[in-house]
Amino acid sequence: MTASAWVICAIAVMLTGISKAAFGGALGGVGVPLMAMFLAPRLVVAVMLPILCVMDFFGVKAYWKKWSWVELKFILPGGFVGMVLGAFVMGVFPDAYIKALIGGIAVLFTLDRIFHVRQRLRWQQQPGAVFASICATISGVTSTVAHAGGPPILVYLMARPLVKEQFVATTAVFFTVINAGKMVPYFALGFFTRESMQIAAVLAIFAPVGVWLGLHVLRVIPEKYFFHLATGLLGVSGIKLLSDAIL
Repeated sequence: MTASAWVICAIAVMLTGISKAAFGGALGGVGVPLMAMFLAPRLVVAVMLPILCVMDFFGVKAYWKKWSWVELKFILPGGFVGMVLGAFVMGVFPDAYIKALIGGIAVLFTLDRIFHVRQRLRWQQQPGAVFASICATISGVTSTVAHAGGPPILVYLMARPLVKEQFVATTAVFFTVINAGKMVPYFALGFFTRESMQIAAVLAIFAPVGVWLGLHVLRVIPEKYFFHLATGLLGVSGIKLLSDAIL
């Protein structure tokens, strides 16, 4: 890895930490598309998973017992189903297809943020268990393939009557459980290697930094500017991955 690759990967980890701590993962897995411009897709997800688990520990600790058990009861089963489907995709398709899929997810989430698709959704009544299961399943798939499970599950949770801390705490517990569960298929598929563990060990120091930034620094940084920056990075990295996969 070059010096620029290390810098981008460190930034990706910090952006992920900020997202998980302050926005419930709303940045949509910007870290993996950025890192996948320098590393193979399966190596990237293997590097990021233990780092995400570190972030989950800090996130759950910060919002201890503030989550909604009612919502978790609806979304966790679907999340596990999606995780199994995502592991199947990762195990069957070659790197070029996985890179294209990660790039496609990144571009779709970028367009969602530009055109505010999720914010335009209006329900005449609160979405129920079926819709919760659908969103959670999609979240499990995108989380397993690209650690980008935030936006799909937020489509459901944003429509629920949750206060801010309860909202963030519920997403923190959801992804803590899902990320821990992903360890099993990642081990089975042979994603964890000496190389991935070495890179993860170096980048892990930036995980608590990102969480700290999310909990403190963003109080004085305008939210819209941060989202504009993250959206731009997500879109550029997504387009780059798609072009690499096609060419």
